[in-house]
Amino acid sequence: QVQLVESGGGSVQPGGSLRLSCAASESTSDSYCMGWFRQALGKEREGVASIYTGGSSLWYGDSVKGRFTISQDNANNTLYLQMNSLKPEDTAMYYCAAIRSSRSFCGAARGNQYSYKHWGQGIQVTVSS
Repeated sequence: QVQLVESGGGSVQPGGSLRLSCAASESTSDSYCMGWFRQALGKEREGVASIYTGGSSLWYGDSVKGRFTISQDNANNTLYLQMNSLKPEDTAMYYCAAIRSSRSFCGAARGNQYSYKHWGQGIQVTVSS
């Protein structure tokens, strides 16, 4: 059972940047679909970005395209989400998720939360002036 732990959240002013990290308890460097999700107060959880650790299958939600970047450090079993040009509407609890899968599965999974098996506990991001 892969355990995921998010870090790097906090409060930032509009236009600022944050980088979230997701540390996995075991190697996810090959054949894992990993994603970032977020859930704002009173709203449904939505997909933010996903990546296939075996290479390619990058996906971004429309609301974050051009501002957020998902990346991985296979040597340290860590997933990142670089968030730039943050807006108040980015305020939410952010979750890391993973599932062992094929590249094609990951390409289809994208921001579908029901496709992922392992979840972190979440970390708060607040964008406010």
